[in-house]
Amino acid sequence: MKASRLAAAGAVAATAVVVLSSPAFAHVTVQPEGAAAKGGYAVIDFKVPNERDNASTTKLEVTFPADHPLASVMPEPVPGWKIDITKSKLTKPVESHGEQLTKAVTKVTWTADGKGIKPGYFEKFPVSVGALPEDTDTLVFKALQTYSNKEVVRWIEEQKKGDEEPENPAPVLELAAASEDGHHGSSATEEAADSASAENASASTAAPADSSDTTARVLGVVGIVVGVVGVAYGVLAGRRRSDA
Repeated sequence: MKASRLAAAGAVAATAVVVLSSPAFAHVTVQPEGAAAKGGYAVIDFKVPNERDNASTTKLEVTFPADHPLASVMPEPVPGWKIDITKSKLTKPVESHGEQLTKAVTKVTWTADGKGIKPGYFEKFPVSVGALPEDTDTLVFKALQTYSNKEVVRWIEEQKKGDEEPENPAPVLELAAASEDGHHGSSATEEAADSASAENASASTAAPADSSDTTARVLGVVGIVVGVVGVAYGVLAGRRRSDA
């Protein structure tokens, strides 16, 4: 009986560890490096985690929004990946910063030259984009993730207001308000400087944030395990006193 109670307590503790260590929001997402201000330029990262234990991610296809075409789309080279850019003619020309756009980038595809993203890892795919639209708060980028076993996961479901998050949500970029001075980083030099600053800031803050999050989770797991063992010990101690 004592052994079975201890085994049950251990099982509860193990379950708690698994729950806390399970990845949250493990799907394809998009985040800016710094701020993605309306009317300006930004470097955005498509973060792709591998959710499979027996296959690698070998391809990522990202469709760019046709309702808000971007005049400039420049992917950053990623070691081990080939990049293909697809431009399409717009059904209706769009004016962007005084220019008429008749063609725009509609898709960017990354294909692995080697093993791709292995199980338990993720990869970031940076893209410099602009000028960002001023008449919307979000941009939706639908994505397809292909695995080495030919499985394709379609991250294309759009979040509807008031509903729960869909099973395969499309990556959504939140746009910030334009700066008060009206600066949008229009020159190439300013854009490159802003991108470099954003990359340095990201590199300097990523490790501490991850470390803090990991420490908090470990402490939480330890606390739960100690609590469960304490309860089990209390039950056994009470039994001993009753038997005596």
